[in-house]
Amino acid sequence: MKNLPILISSLTLLSLNAVGLSQVQAQTSGFTTLNIPISFSGSGCPPQATLGPPQGTLQAVINGDTLSITSSSALEAKASRPNVVSKSCNFRIGLNVPSGFNVQPISVNYLGFADVPKGGSADLDVKILFKGREVATTNNPNQTFRAGFSDVWSKDVGLVLNPINACRNPVSSVFGINSTLTANARNIPKGQETQIRIDTIDTTIGPVLFQIKFAFNPC
Repeated sequence: MKNLPILISSLTLLSLNAVGLSQVQAQTSGFTTLNIPISFSGSGCPPQATLGPPQGTLQAVINGDTLSITSSSALEAKASRPNVVSKSCNFRIGLNVPSGFNVQPISVNYLGFADVPKGGSADLDVKILFKGREVATTNNPNQTFRAGFSDVWSKDVGLVLNPINACRNPVSSVFGINSTLTANARNIPKGQETQIRIDTIDTTIGPVLFQIKFAFNPC
């Protein structure tokens, strides 16, 4: 079991540069609705995921004060005895803030479900990145679910990050979210299954896996 690299790879950066970081038009209340570049990699990404339309593919959509990763499929790891299954999906999102604005990333929201039989466990591991570096948070973005847990869960993770200061010049930014789900079924009863997933959130723009919230401050 290996964790995928935290830092943005040269290949990912080349991919984003080839597409071009999208120039979005900011307003005092937020961004104009627009699809922006996204790349993804990992063993746990939604089946047959591709970039852009049609339905069922992964997209990054910015709307008002929220940047969303949309997908019709959840991220999931399942394991039956005596296995341990780990699934990862890592996202990189390109964003240009035009000059004249000061944008503050505030939080990342996501939710899901875990079902852990006796003798099992499940782990949620999420890292939030900005320009290749892990972002400090005000609360834990991760969680371990012990034997007997069978319920929904949710995360509203506060970000400790300086504003994106584009008061004088445009600023190119890359956000990243690394997600790893691990289902441990080594010692659970036969015929049962450990499972954990990140579910989609129902929104006006469709089902969403992650939401990054922003505040807009005057220069």
